[in-house]
Amino acid sequence: MLLSISTSHQPATDLGFLLVKHPDHVHEVGLPFGSARVFYPEASEARCTAVLMLSIDPVGLVRGRGEAEGSLAQYVNDRPYVASSFLSVAMKRVFSTAMAGTSKGRQDVADMAIPLEAEIPVIRCRGGEAIAREWFEPLGYAVEVERLPMDPRFPQDGDSPYVRLRLSGVLRLRELLTHLYVLLPALDGDKHYFVGQDEIDKLLEKGGAWLSAHPQRETIVGRYLRRHRPLVKAALARLLDADEEGVEEQEVRREAAEEAIERPLSLNEKRMDAVVAALRELGARRVVDLGCGEGRLLGLLLKDRQFERLLGIDVSLRSLEYAAERLHLDRLPPMQRERVTLAHGALTYRDRRVEGFDVACAIEVIEHMDAPRLPAFERALFGFARPPAVVITTPNSEHNVRFANLPAGKFRHPDHRFEWSRAEFHAWCEAVAQRNGYAVRYAPIGDDDPEVGPPTQMAIFTRDAA
Repeated sequence: MLLSISTSHQPATDLGFLLVKHPDHVHEVGLPFGSARVFYPEASEARCTAVLMLSIDPVGLVRGRGEAEGSLAQYVNDRPYVASSFLSVAMKRVFSTAMAGTSKGRQDVADMAIPLEAEIPVIRCRGGEAIAREWFEPLGYAVEVERLPMDPRFPQDGDSPYVRLRLSGVLRLRELLTHLYVLLPALDGDKHYFVGQDEIDKLLEKGGAWLSAHPQRETIVGRYLRRHRPLVKAALARLLDADEEGVEEQEVRREAAEEAIERPLSLNEKRMDAVVAALRELGARRVVDLGCGEGRLLGLLLKDRQFERLLGIDVSLRSLEYAAERLHLDRLPPMQRERVTLAHGALTYRDRRVEGFDVACAIEVIEHMDAPRLPAFERALFGFARPPAVVITTPNSEHNVRFANLPAGKFRHPDHRFEWSRAEFHAWCEAVAQRNGYAVRYAPIGDDDPEVGPPTQMAIFTRDAA
């Protein structure tokens, strides 16, 4: 059973620091069901690969279990060769420091998104190759799935239930390891040990940071917990409650701050009017509102027959409930109701539901993201979804001095991670446009102060014809 992890980040041998395993040595760890070895088939400045090889003792697995004598299946099966829960246990034991995201020698690299590749030569993928893509692509990976033949010597026997899985992406090593820890046994669909309440703790510990907003969340949790209904229900409740409490607190703080600071300028109304005007000018008919909140923009677009299909995505289920109430979805005429959809999701994951729209909007959204997550947002939106046009608005930090009730150096909203000047926003937009084949132009929202600019800045990206 093998797992290989490679990087082209230079110097690539930093991978040894991140995994706490020196490339010049073979590292061996004893496990209750066998042994694990880590070695490096290549280790240069340009590229480094670490391989975790797991050797399972099939006799040791059943010794002392009291199994029926003479059952050959106890000893002859696919468990020693196929990536499964055994591999997850080994990863936790061998790469515990890397999974925690700590590195004594290279903490700056451990905190950095770097190019990473992972390959699992053999895994049972119950549900077919599409499941692997649906689970890993939203996390930002390029996914290659190769169905393995039953026996290459006898093609008439057809394909086996196993696949070779290759993943590549730019992310932190701890993210790759926790994704694999949760998803590999779920893909395999089985576990070699009893699944109890403690499995929920393991799932939340390793997956809580990303699983709550994954579009396949329920399926993953169900497969990870072997479809044990009480456990699945408890896990989803804890996963969503923890996520929702924080989100709801942020929403309450944001609304209070907006009321105190921006309401005197009627800035939200001006912002919505400017965005709707931009969408009309772009000729949009299908619009996705990323981070739709309580549905203010969707409500305006729903009143305009130009907009035929509307999708609102938000990480907060409660915000989506408020949006449904604001839009009166339960009382809309059937034809109106068919025009608008609300969906739960996170903006930093690839989500095929947002593909196929004319314009994607992110209105006062990016400033609520941690700066290290912006590349994932860019990749998901501009790299994967690739709408013909994107509209983004964000506060102009230079204008903050004009708010008499905003203390110097403070952000407008307590949950803002940053607020950019016009130059900072333009620099980010220009880089995003250049990397992804878009052109970008800018428009002020609110009174354009000759010294400090408008209170809100808007960027309109349009994809190059080529």
